[in-house]
Amino acid sequence: MHIAVVGTGYVGLVTGTCLAEMGNSVICIDNDEDKVNRMKSGEVPIYEPHLNILFERNIKAKRLRFTTSLEEALDFGNIVFLALPTPEKKDGSADLSYITKVVQDIGDLIEDYKVIVNKSTVPVGTAKLVKEIISKRTSVDFDVVSNPEFLREGVAVDDFLRPERVVIGSSSQKAIEIMKRLFKPYLRNNNPIFVMDEASAEITKYASNSFLATKITFMNEIANFCERVGANVDMVRTAMGADQRIGKQFLYPGIGYGGACFPKDLKALHKLGKDYGYNFAVLDAVIKVNEKQKVILFPSMESYFKNDLKAKKIAVWGLSFKPETDDIREAPSLYMIDELLKKGSKINAFDPEAIPNVRRKYGNKLQYGKDMYDVVEGADALLICTEWAIFRNPNFERIKSLMNVAVIFDGRNLFDTIEMKELGIYYQSIGR
Repeated sequence: MHIAVVGTGYVGLVTGTCLAEMGNSVICIDNDEDKVNRMKSGEVPIYEPHLNILFERNIKAKRLRFTTSLEEALDFGNIVFLALPTPEKKDGSADLSYITKVVQDIGDLIEDYKVIVNKSTVPVGTAKLVKEIISKRTSVDFDVVSNPEFLREGVAVDDFLRPERVVIGSSSQKAIEIMKRLFKPYLRNNNPIFVMDEASAEITKYASNSFLATKITFMNEIANFCERVGANVDMVRTAMGADQRIGKQFLYPGIGYGGACFPKDLKALHKLGKDYGYNFAVLDAVIKVNEKQKVILFPSMESYFKNDLKAKKIAVWGLSFKPETDDIREAPSLYMIDELLKKGSKINAFDPEAIPNVRRKYGNKLQYGKDMYDVVEGADALLICTEWAIFRNPNFERIKSLMNVAVIFDGRNLFDTIEMKELGIYYQSIGR
């Protein structure tokens, strides 16, 4: 099939590359000319495991190419994926301006039948809005499909190539059949395709992310309570997870969730509920608890240093919002860093991938280490914000020899509390 993908962020670039990997001819569109030129030369503009291999292979095979011209892309593609940003507005609602601008241009440019596929996370009614905008600008036949993405940063390539399910929202049988044919090669394990109306498909993405965020937040609340009563949250979550109705996933407590999806999607659904006269009381609580959770370790740090963090050197391990990505959007690490900077602390940070993005945000307000041990040299405390695999089994004797005092505040519960005590390390985790 000939496919156009509008937008080359995390979703768009993974989508375009993985569609090409199955033999489709794909053209990706972005209005950033410099970015397009870099991609044409073989540079992957984001970090996502295994993406570079597929990216290079499909460019070489001439199944994947890039342009700044929407007109060129529409001439080429029969299926047009919209993978555009829907950032959060001040009131929490999703900003659809990127989508409306592009679909206006599509309405002016299309000359033959297209399936317009919305891959972005959008509020209920967006498919209807897209139809209305294009219909006012052309008499050419077209269909609109809601096909929400369920890609997890860090494993997005695998998620696309082997999806647990595919959701197709459309009222057009013609478009449904085209989409089924497109995704059939990805579902060789007979994982399901769910066909539904557009509004239901739009809600499915918001509902999925909101439920997972709620599960994380509930476990964080339990961890905070365990801290109060002297219980161990690891024992609690292990026993809970053995119940098949609950499951083991998303039960790991920590310093809150971040990223491009969960915070934005919860606020958007919460605001959408208000617009329709419905109050999502659960989401309201989740949003508030998560904001507090991002800095839950800060009072403990203040207490340890007797409310004097000025000029204290704090080493930070992990800056991205989760492992295996360079994405720092709404990362809990940034909230902790902001609080420490307010108190005059000196930050020396390390992350395997996210340092360039953090440097763009903070500049020389932070120092950046070349590796995980470099940043702890001369540190008064180590703060762990992201559970990268390389942090899970460090050389503790080396850490003790490098730090002024062996003090660790662990926002991801990576280490065994008994082992830390035996090693003579002051160790503060969450709920244990």
